[in-house]
Amino acid sequence: MADVKEIIAARVAKELKDGDVVNLGIGLPTMVADFLPPGVDIVLQSENGIMGMGPAPATPNVDIVNAGGAPIGIKTGAMFFDSATSFGIIRGGHVDATILGALEVDEKGNLANWIVPGKMVPGMGGAMDLVVGAKKVIVAMTHTQKGKPKILKACTLPFTAVGVVNLIITEMGVIEVTSGGLVLTELHPDFTREQIQEATEAKLTISPSLKPMQ
Repeated sequence: MADVKEIIAARVAKELKDGDVVNLGIGLPTMVADFLPPGVDIVLQSENGIMGMGPAPATPNVDIVNAGGAPIGIKTGAMFFDSATSFGIIRGGHVDATILGALEVDEKGNLANWIVPGKMVPGMGGAMDLVVGAKKVIVAMTHTQKGKPKILKACTLPFTAVGVVNLIITEMGVIEVTSGGLVLTELHPDFTREQIQEATEAKLTISPSLKPMQ
């Protein structure tokens, strides 16, 4: 099997359309921009106040960083603005999609991704605003953590937000969050239906049009 993170990032990239304004979370989601299909050009937004991010240059400018503090490049026409304006864009519904990782997601689309009780974290970041303000919320993550399911009947960790997740993409498949529960729409050829259900605590409904994950 190819690199798990690359598999996930490549599949997530197919959900984006030319011209979309997209926020990529820290970690795996940042890889998505490297797998965009030909002809698809997205506008990357960072909640610390940048619109129009590009790939990191060979010689990074340490004064231009994303929300995770990593040096980035900027495209022609990029804009810089204060945090208030940035979150006005997010809360105003101007972000087409936000792609982020998760500690847990449950069958109702609830998301837990910002804290593990008892562990020190620098802060909650912009996730709580992004998942409520974005038009589409895509969770990009590995299917399990040390063999334990991350897609649950009910989240056990503190919520980031309730009922916000639209799509879950892992190395095993693509799962849509619907009012009737979780629907498996694509399955990676390296796995069986039984294997993905065994790795998922929540009940999966198999779509009648289930297809191989590309």
